[in-house]
Amino acid sequence: MDTKKLRQKILDLAIRGKLVPQDPNDEPASVLLERIKEEKERLIKEGKIKRSKKSASDTSHYENVPFEIPESWEWATFGDIANISLGKMLDKKKVEGIPLRYLRNINVRWGCFNLSDLLEMPFKAEEKERYSVKKGDLIICEGGEPGRCAIWDKDTDIMYQKALHRVRPFYGILNQYLSFVLMQYSNSGYLEKYYTGSTIKHLTGESLSSILVPIPSYNEQRQIVCEIGKWFTFVDSIDESKVSLQSIIEQAKSKVLELAISGKLVPQDLNDAPATELLESINPDIQIPCDNPHYPFDIPQSWCWVKLGKLCSFLSRGKSPKYSEERIYPVFAQKCNLYNGDISLEQARFLDPNTLSKWDDKYKLQDGDVLMNSTGTGTVGRTRLFHSDCLGTYPFVVPDSHVSVIRTFDCIESKYIHAYLSSNDTQRYLEDNLAGSTNQKELYISVLDNLLIPLPPQDEQKRIVAEIDRYFKALERIKESLTA
Repeated sequence: MDTKKLRQKILDLAIRGKLVPQDPNDEPASVLLERIKEEKERLIKEGKIKRSKKSASDTSHYENVPFEIPESWEWATFGDIANISLGKMLDKKKVEGIPLRYLRNINVRWGCFNLSDLLEMPFKAEEKERYSVKKGDLIICEGGEPGRCAIWDKDTDIMYQKALHRVRPFYGILNQYLSFVLMQYSNSGYLEKYYTGSTIKHLTGESLSSILVPIPSYNEQRQIVCEIGKWFTFVDSIDESKVSLQSIIEQAKSKVLELAISGKLVPQDLNDAPATELLESINPDIQIPCDNPHYPFDIPQSWCWVKLGKLCSFLSRGKSPKYSEERIYPVFAQKCNLYNGDISLEQARFLDPNTLSKWDDKYKLQDGDVLMNSTGTGTVGRTRLFHSDCLGTYPFVVPDSHVSVIRTFDCIESKYIHAYLSSNDTQRYLEDNLAGSTNQKELYISVLDNLLIPLPPQDEQKRIVAEIDRYFKALERIKESLTA
């Protein structure tokens, strides 16, 4: 579920009068606006607010309303329904006054404030009332992301600078309702028509004053704000569940791998030839480790512990390539290993064709090769399984010196080896055995060569790999459904 789109739809329905039903007993919005008009005239006469520079007879704002609204609603501009003022301009030459903390554009987020990095500037005594933000004021960004807004909900006043608008609606207009209108206008792109500037966008006081707002009755505004709050709380719980469920899915994958490599994911079959026979088929002289109390964990009787190097036809780091602009032979590097759980050659660099003779065929990656980041910080030990599907039109790929190639014999399921290397316990073991400094860790081939592998019989390896694949596909379908 796309919760961002769900929030947008809720806001869209709300400001069109479709989220809550209209009550025929409510006074129409026209009566509310007439009362506000009278209040404004009174405040102007008392010198408490200034008359707008725009003529009251100018009705050009209302010529192209963005959508239809209920019959009992009215269109009004921000300037009609609220007192709007900019904050104080920062002037380093004017240092008179008491240093006070003030809000900047960066402090205002959608629906909240980030007060972790408040600055100070001097304010004279006579400026404190003019440039102060009080509880309940709607603060709107003039630049940055013009229109981004939040309601000051602190009991303590704070100052604000010129990059912000302070909006104080007249009685009967809820600032929460106005903030939701601005949020939807921003989401839909409608707000952009009020921006000024070609490269750096601004929402000037004049532009803000001219923004059209669909006005319902006071009672319906309260209902809309309450209903949006309920829906947003519900959507937030979905978001939290998504994060939680995604975490559970990753934990489930780890558990599947844990069961797989300890012989508990699929049942053992007494008809399977034991793993020792499989090892003897690879090399009759291979030394099979005897029982050792220091083995990482217990395994089924038909399994055996063996060093990874004994299972590999090729185990090596790649080579340092000479690069070229000719995009023919891609080089597999760490960045290719960082792609969304798979591999990608989108960021690959390319080998100089004149150096091909220096690259033995064994360095050309093959289907089933397990690739592991072996240097760097934070990604050492990350594994991917190479598959020819990613080659596209490229003839082959070679690994650079920061990637280790683990190529097992044909009788060993490379997907099982990949599963073991990807498991949490193995990743922790590799992390504990890295060399190098804090800034540049390195995984030596000798660590991989001597890494103990719990080896099942060949047929059981196939059953394990199939079962891991079945579980992982089911979990991925669940994960994908979260963003559908």
